Amino acid sequence: MSRDILLLVDALAREKNVAKDTVFLALEMALASATKKRFKDEVDVRVEIDRESGDYSAFRRWTVVPDEEHEEPAHQIAITDAVAENPEAQLGDVIEEPLEAETFGRIGAQAAKQVILQKIRDAEREQILNDFLERGESLVTGTVKRAERGNLIVESGRVEALLPRDQLIAKENLRVGDRVRAYIAKIDRQARGPQLILSRIAPEFLVKLFELEVPEIEEGLLEIKAAARDPGLRAKIAVKSNDQRIDPVGTCVGMRGSRVQAVTQELAGERVDIILWSPEPAQFVINALAPAEVSSIVVDEERHSMDVVVEEDQLALAIGKGGQNVRLASELTGWQLNIMTTEEREQKSEQETSVVRSLFMEKLDVDEEVAEILVQEGFTSLDEVAYVPINEMLEIEAFDEETVNELRRRARNSLLTEAIKSEETVEHAAEDLLGMEGMDNQTARVLAAKGITTMDALADLATDELTEMTGMDAERANKLIMAAREPWFKEQQPQA
Repeated sequence: MSRDILLLVDALAREKNVAKDTVFLALEMALASATKKRFKDEVDVRVEIDRESGDYSAFRRWTVVPDEEHEEPAHQIAITDAVAENPEAQLGDVIEEPLEAETFGRIGAQAAKQVILQKIRDAEREQILNDFLERGESLVTGTVKRAERGNLIVESGRVEALLPRDQLIAKENLRVGDRVRAYIAKIDRQARGPQLILSRIAPEFLVKLFELEVPEIEEGLLEIKAAARDPGLRAKIAVKSNDQRIDPVGTCVGMRGSRVQAVTQELAGERVDIILWSPEPAQFVINALAPAEVSSIVVDEERHSMDVVVEEDQLALAIGKGGQNVRLASELTGWQLNIMTTEEREQKSEQETSVVRSLFMEKLDVDEEVAEILVQEGFTSLDEVAYVPINEMLEIEAFDEETVNELRRRARNSLLTEAIKSEETVEHAAEDLLGMEGMDNQTARVLAAKGITTMDALADLATDELTEMTGMDAERANKLIMAAREPWFKEQQPQA
């Protein structure tokens, strides 16, 4: 039997082109599976084959667990029982007991064969996948082999890949036998079927197609900085030249548009706008909104957004059909874009100015004229009035030194008053939270400052929300939330 095992391993390794150790592991699994059938319960069995002699031994295994967790006696042993047998036993240890070697009958041999063949098939598939991935390719070019519930199975050499229905360009109608090219979006090694998941709508697919058509990109002379797509309809790519002698847009377009047309044909007629990338966000946005002409841009760094002002006749062009142009430009640049006409921008600016003007009149106790001067000079908050360098305020022609000092004093007093009110509000709000188990003063103040002022408000939070607010670990956050929810559970209990 021992010699037969060695001969079997050698023959299977040669036939299937897999490592001998893989076959040995498959055999051990098969022998373990056959041995388990002697027991009524689902036991843990390990089989070990000697790689030199072919002899094998079987062992039954138990994992040492705490007494209170001893729920599966078939493959668990309580720590108390384990220590009684072996004083050195510890939690997590594995205790083994030798078993009589299994003699295979016809049914057992058949079952072992199936396990071995499956293991070898898995090893074969893994080897094929690894050989493909070692080539470092991001694109798969193959033939549609079959369709499964709308998903396509693409065959490329010995590799099979899955092209899901939702990753196909909408107006495409691919059939069995058609040639197709797609981007490797994901590798799922746990999948029973094809492990390569493809996409024809990913922005990366567009980038890789241009890399194929434009050799300057591979040479490092050009660089694609970003891409955005409305699959099958329109796309935008941002390009940058690393060589001043090269026009990045013209190079990507190609002679008489040959390069961009080749990409368009591959993408079922998807029109591609090639945009010049700029390190300046505002200029990049202007380029991305082409062919619309931008009059002006107002950047809001805090909200990571831009108000893009265009003339009335450019509004429809800037927005695009169904908002397509502005949406793609937003995805490409990473900025939230608000398209508006000159008139709309003036109205918005007037509203913002009015709010600031009213703030200054109320908090600084000044008339409209003084407030208007501050607004015109670019002041937008009390902090700026209070703490901007005094030399800058003295440059305002309408104000003398006495007026400047008075305005700064009033601004600082107003800020101090608001800070005291806010502090009192936080302290008062934190009182409800401090009555909870596990709550400390610092955490209560942090929560109150963020608007969480009651136990009910805390109870409504998720664990990740609380950890983000406070920086505490998830375990403590969960305990606090459960403590806050405790009154809810008491209310739900039926009255005796």
